[in-house]
Amino acid sequence: MSDTTPRKIGPVLATFAVANNMIGSGFFLLPATLARSGGVTALSWLLATLLAVLLGATFARLVRDYPKLDCPDDYVRPALGRDMGFLAATLYWISSWIGNNAIAVAAFGYLALLLPVEDGAATRVIGQVALIWLMFALNLFGPRAIARFQSLCVVLGLLPVAAILIWGWGSFDTALYRDAWNVSGTSDAHVVLSSLAPIFWAFVGLETGAMVAGVVRDPARNVPIATLGGIVIAGAVYLTSSVLMMGIVPAAELADSGAPFALVAGRMFGDWAIPVIAAAAAIKATGTLGGWMLVTGESGARAAQRGFLPPVFGRLRANGAAGWGLFLVTVSMTVLAFFTLSPTVAGQFETIINMVVVLVVMAYVAASLSLAWGTPTRPASASDRVVGIGALLACGLLVYSTPVKTLVGGVVVALLALAVYRTFARPRPMGDG
Repeated sequence: MSDTTPRKIGPVLATFAVANNMIGSGFFLLPATLARSGGVTALSWLLATLLAVLLGATFARLVRDYPKLDCPDDYVRPALGRDMGFLAATLYWISSWIGNNAIAVAAFGYLALLLPVEDGAATRVIGQVALIWLMFALNLFGPRAIARFQSLCVVLGLLPVAAILIWGWGSFDTALYRDAWNVSGTSDAHVVLSSLAPIFWAFVGLETGAMVAGVVRDPARNVPIATLGGIVIAGAVYLTSSVLMMGIVPAAELADSGAPFALVAGRMFGDWAIPVIAAAAAIKATGTLGGWMLVTGESGARAAQRGFLPPVFGRLRANGAAGWGLFLVTVSMTVLAFFTLSPTVAGQFETIINMVVVLVVMAYVAASLSLAWGTPTRPASASDRVVGIGALLACGLLVYSTPVKTLVGGVVVALLALAVYRTFARPRPMGDG
């Protein structure tokens, strides 16, 4: 009877929850980033979806052995030890709050169209920081307040955009799309591979089905369905929107836009549609920002409870909000907003998401190794090893597509974090990993 309690969710709701976690800021701003390469990036979407399925299968299988996991350390430490558990948990936490900056960039890129302000670097950074602190304040009211806010944002944010995806094909120009197939000046193969890292930002969140396995009915069966189903839905939506938009507006115009969906809406329906779509996109991205700040607070608290972060990150308010930990994260996000300023919204967005993908892929590597190696009490089956090695190859492709400077920066962050942890880690009971 406990499996049918109202607190448990079934495969359909879980699938759409996973998909919603991936359909966020990338949905609204990645078309501008990818327009600098052209329509050939549709092939990148297909390849990235396949890689995401391999990684999703890894997490779905880990749930079978660790049905109550709520932190990367839960499945990494048994197979790889304490240090790798620390790196997986901490890098996932770092990637989540760095990624929040990218969401804020996307949200204010659309919000700026509705405000009587002049677009510019100073305006953007002030707007992004204001959104970040606003979502921090909302998070102080606790997870329930954020959940309600997110639900409202999903409804108000996606309905107008869905209208574009449905009726936009009447404005699709095949010749325009063909002319913009590859505007990068490099080969198609180079574009497909080099676009994987920014595109994979759209799939960050594929692991959330596994992370909430405890609230899913029959997780061994339904988490794999939700994870793989959510990935396929998100991949289809992203691919459709990317192709559609490049067949309505010239690639050069899309690349220069800080609000590509609003630009496309204006071409389809007239100027009146621009503020409507801009408001919808800003609302949805802001809701995503609030939700991911909640994830950041909770993942930081779990890491602190395991001794991976200072105790301040593990202090929770009576309503469940990680107040002080989120405050420190918000300060860090504010500093990062100034350090990542670029001449265009798309440029700043790409800089941040490349950083996030490097860090989160390191956590995915740990998950893949954990599945492939197994433990003495949970030995890996032949199929586990096949899936784990496939996921490692997927991670290798993502690393290959990442700019060298960004990759080196991610490795430096990981090594510094490990050095600090090994130096200042709190004492642990004997036998604790």
